[in-house]
Amino acid sequence: MAEKEMKNYALRDKNGNEIAVFTGKAPRQAALKAANRGYTEINLREKGTKNVHIFSGERIQVSKPKGAPAWMPDKIWKPKVKKEGIIKLETIEPTGEKVVVVKRKTKAKKAAKSAKNTKIK
Repeated sequence: MAEKEMKNYALRDKNGNEIAVFTGKAPRQAALKAANRGYTEINLREKGTKNVHIFSGERIQVSKPKGAPAWMPDKIWKPKVKKEGIIKLETIEPTGEKVVVVKRKTKAKKAAKSAKNTKIK
């Protein structure tokens, strides 16, 4: 089975300005990242398309899971999102705003980077 590729989702504010970019294989994954950073009204435009995925989100404090490492605090923040729907835009207007890209490094990239740094010259 082929692995799904990562997509970029632009977080839009109430005025339609794209204020941040989150990556994920699905819009829900990107919405969870946005909710974990404190956003509650989450409108994510899938880059390369005119689809805007609408979520409502929150962060709740829960007890740490069983089997958690000793360094983890007793209470942790857990994001929750609920999909409200999808809107299809007529046009995408660039805003010229500064965009912050939020990405997760994969283990393969980390391994390649550490191998590159440990080369003997």
